[in-house]
Amino acid sequence: MGTWDTGPFDNDTAADFAIALDNANPEEREVLIRGVLARTVNATGYLAEAEEAVAAAALIAVQCPGGEPIDTAYGPEKAMPAFPADLRMLAAEALTRILDDDSGLAANWLDPADASRWLTTLNRIRTVLAPPPASADVPLFDIDS
Repeated sequence: MGTWDTGPFDNDTAADFAIALDNANPEEREVLIRGVLARTVNATGYLAEAEEAVAAAALIAVQCPGGEPIDTAYGPEKAMPAFPADLRMLAAEALTRILDDDSGLAANWLDPADASRWLTTLNRIRTVLAPPPASADVPLFDIDS
């Protein structure tokens, strides 16, 4: 069927990735997630694993403050390990790479409204993973004259 909605697991490739995570031994799940994210960040040309990287990033974001639970029957059924902090930045980098790829996944949407919802979902996940820095307008300390 391909893609049926705009969520991180709402396509065949991401749903298959969820099944692979469920079939993996618990200690192998982080390795699978780290691998797909690293390959996406380091890819040149076509991002072959972009759909899996989006799903992996969503799983990491669940464990972050402000992260939303995966509420779909197509996500992994088994529990994910507690992910180390360095995966947050790797996942954010992978999403940035996907969002910057003009000829990639974003170009596949036929309905502009669906494309917009999908981009909003990815940006929301990326914001959870790598929140914007604190405002530069806030002084680090006060100096009394």
